[in-house]
Amino acid sequence: MKKNQFQVLLLLVTLGVWLAACGTNTEKGRADELKEKMPVMTLLDSATFQFGSVKEGDIVEHTFRFRNEGEFPLIINNVSASCGCTIPEWPRDPIAPEEESSILVRFNSKGKPGQQVKTITVYANTEPASSELRLQGIVQAAADSVAIQ
Repeated sequence: MKKNQFQVLLLLVTLGVWLAACGTNTEKGRADELKEKMPVMTLLDSATFQFGSVKEGDIVEHTFRFRNEGEFPLIINNVSASCGCTIPEWPRDPIAPEEESSILVRFNSKGKPGQQVKTITVYANTEPASSELRLQGIVQAAADSVAIQ
């Protein structure tokens, strides 16, 4: 009788493991399906804007245009810049699938003579969860320039 109970217990454990594995594959399949439908922020232009050469004190503005090529709404949670001299403005409302929008970035070159590379990090409900934009160029020093660190 004990041998019979052991076989039944072994059968139940095996069946439980098999069912758990099936559930995992189903969940993995659903996760893969959802991942394929995630929002995709596709830039319509380059991720890097070369602003060339400007005079110190000039303000450089650039609009990074993008489209949501995913199947779910794109939500931009935050946009941060590598320094306080660069200010981003981004849409606060969700961007529907196939809808276009933009991020405006302003760089104040006052006190920033020389080669400049400003990084703007965009945090959104995408995979990966962040992406980078850049402003690059040269700021020609003013005669009375004092670099701000």
